[in-house]
Amino acid sequence: MRLLHRDAATGLLRLRLESPSDLWRIARFVRNGDMAGGSTTRRDPEAPADVPGAERTRRRVWIVLEVEQVEFHGFTKHVRITGPIREGPFDIGRHHTLDLTEGDEVTVLKRSTSAGDRILLEEGLAGTGEPTILLAAVDWGDSSVLRLRGRAIEPVADLRRTIAGKRFEGGQGEKDRTTYADELIALLRREGPAAHAVIIAGPGFLKEELARRLHEEDPAVAAKVKVYSTAESGRVGVDELLKSGRATEVLRGSVAAEEAEFVERLVRSLASGTRAAVGRREVGEAVDAGAVETLLVSERLLTDPEILPVLDRARSARARLFVVRNEGENGAKLEGLGAIAAILRYDWTSAGAPTGPPGSPRAVPRSGA
Repeated sequence: MRLLHRDAATGLLRLRLESPSDLWRIARFVRNGDMAGGSTTRRDPEAPADVPGAERTRRRVWIVLEVEQVEFHGFTKHVRITGPIREGPFDIGRHHTLDLTEGDEVTVLKRSTSAGDRILLEEGLAGTGEPTILLAAVDWGDSSVLRLRGRAIEPVADLRRTIAGKRFEGGQGEKDRTTYADELIALLRREGPAAHAVIIAGPGFLKEELARRLHEEDPAVAAKVKVYSTAESGRVGVDELLKSGRATEVLRGSVAAEEAEFVERLVRSLASGTRAAVGRREVGEAVDAGAVETLLVSERLLTDPEILPVLDRARSARARLFVVRNEGENGAKLEGLGAIAAILRYDWTSAGAPTGPPGSPRAVPRSGA
């Protein structure tokens, strides 16, 4: 996301959306009642009256809407903002929909800016040029290749094949393995040039074989390759690598990888009984105690009036604030912990002995209380 203009007097922002992650952010940054402007087309009202509406020339115009509805379409990578036209060359008061995709510019004038809004804006501005990372978790007969860019995790291919027995050299087994490796090499060579880094992971020796072949067949892609061991292949292997933190250096700049690592750190801290707070009350107390290092909040709470003051206080205390997407395993884990949690700077105990009523994310006293 690139900031093209900011009007200090009115708070008006003009932004360029440069990645799929920016579309996700703008869909949560713009809310009902805000003003959003963009370039669009509308039928020319000055066309002769006897020209059928479907044939009237469409003009490209810049209009400003009062936002009534925002829809994010992750699969097709676009955002639809709907509302009545408040500024434009014609049709004032009539409803229109701005359809935003990568590369589009949009102006936003908000009624008020919350801590959640600032998190999304700052993350987007810091993420200009988010790296594209190609990640392959491979093993014979079960491999997944995905593309990571910011918050977007895009499946490229899942290769599941039946490989004949590997006991003897030659025969059908060797043909199957050669064909399978060729398919993976073709995918990596096709997707690799557009990636900043290529990660090949897996439990066996296939990952090393692919790296060796890339070195021989495509040195440019091979120069981007890093190889890591995982216990599993396929989608499970991808999740394992993202959570492990082993590829942190290569994955730096990937918000999707950062999200997985934060949630995994939170789970490990909870398992040890220290350096974690979960749920609204406990996180609020940890924030007020200055104990929060990183606060994780579900995107669905970004408009919650009870949560917004907690986020403001956490920002004032210089805690890192991170929004976790609702969808996916990480969002489900955070939701199970009350949709808000914190990784702490030091061992800390809630003022109450039991840290929550029965059925809350943590209903037992902390160890070391």
